[in-house]
Amino acid sequence: MGTLTNFRDLYVEAFRNCKPSFLVVLLKIYSIFSALMITMAVYAFFHRAFTGFEF
Repeated sequence: MGTLTNFRDLYVEAFRNCKPSFLVVLLKIYSIFSALMITMAVYAFFHRAFTGFEF
């Protein structure tokens, strides 16, 4: 749990006092999108690995 708190603190600190604000919003949306894409890729890999699909 401490690792997640550390990552959250780094994330919040990265966007503190950033200007312009619309760029901050765009970067936050992009970071969430990137995390979603990585999660989907990992899920697809494990799904293929455990259900026996050929690569």
